[in-house]
Amino acid sequence: MNDAVDNAVIAAAAAEDAACMRRVQAGDEAALGALMERWELPVKGLLARIVLNAGEAEELAQETFVRVWQQREKFRDGAAVRPWVFAIAVNLARNRLRWWRRRPTVALQEWTETPDEGREAEAGRGGAGALEREERAAAVRDAVAALPVELREALVLAEYEELAHAEIAVSLGCTVKAVESRVARAKEKLRAALKRWA
Repeated sequence: MNDAVDNAVIAAAAAEDAACMRRVQAGDEAALGALMERWELPVKGLLARIVLNAGEAEELAQETFVRVWQQREKFRDGAAVRPWVFAIAVNLARNRLRWWRRRPTVALQEWTETPDEGREAEAGRGGAGALEREERAAAVRDAVAALPVELREALVLAEYEELAHAEIAVSLGCTVKAVESRVARAKEKLRAALKRWA
């Protein structure tokens, strides 16, 4: 029963996205605003997990919706909106990471914006259990951040965004088999990196 309700909600949301996208394609800026309202936070979350920088994720999310507007004619009627929007976001993230790799003068701490001292002080206020949870969360974040970009993208889309492998393949521009392989390799690397917490 729950699965049927969940599937109905998902189908209704997809139909709403499709209707909104048809209006965007017709040049309706208000429809773009509605699409942004619905997808801005998921897109920011996706980007933050790929580029590992909240400020960059904010900027790239805005650029994603600029591109949605600019490329609206390229959207195929009947295609799912979510993977298409995520594909634009992932491509922007890839480009930004390539750009930063060519500019190694920025310190890693500055880029990732993860001040360890602040996290430790905050975790210390919640007792030993909170500190352990924070350490575990930090270990997971660090392990995900250490993954090669192609594995990180696939893992983030599968685990955090809960996309189906077919949708991930659309977002990443690869085959479903490649997605399965990337997700499996990412999980294997995470298991190895996080064995202390098992």
